[in-house]
Amino acid sequence: MWYFEPRGVDRCNDMPLTLRGLRRRTALAAAVSAVALAGCGFKLRSSQSFAFQTLAVTPEKNGQVAADLIRYFGNAIVPLVATPGAPVPQVIVDILQDVREKTWWVSMPPGQVREFQLKIRIQFRMRTPDGRELIAPTEISQQRDISFNESAVLAKEAEEVLLFRDMQADLLQQLLRRLAAVKSLNTP
Repeated sequence: MWYFEPRGVDRCNDMPLTLRGLRRRTALAAAVSAVALAGCGFKLRSSQSFAFQTLAVTPEKNGQVAADLIRYFGNAIVPLVATPGAPVPQVIVDILQDVREKTWWVSMPPGQVREFQLKIRIQFRMRTPDGRELIAPTEISQQRDISFNESAVLAKEAEEVLLFRDMQADLLQQLLRRLAAVKSLNTP
């Protein structure tokens, strides 16, 4: 015998099919996403682990990237000058070069500059106190383009400062990843 039931209602649990189907689809989408992310090697970025506990940074006063590096490591920073009773650094990070450049990039016919290119380049190396090189001199650079408008000079100067700060943060993260790539201080 046939009887009529309202469309969209399941006779077993009186839950609308659309709601039950939505829950199944959501659960299925979550499961597929988890499998896809795990399959591609996705992993949340965790804090980096380093093969050293103490380090010295040279030059300590010159360069903003060196200052950021010192600020990042905090208590792990040891002065390079040995004093009696002071700990000896396990590694020394030498900031060999820290250069900021601003060059014109696009010029209009009457000689008006319309776009600048901002660059930061650092060159560094990592060595042990006895002179063994763990990371050979390496250069990392960042660059950004910025438009220029004579009617908004102050705003463009503020934007330039923000872009330099952003590039400096990116450089610091790249530098930290390269320092974390050294897994052992004993291998030549």
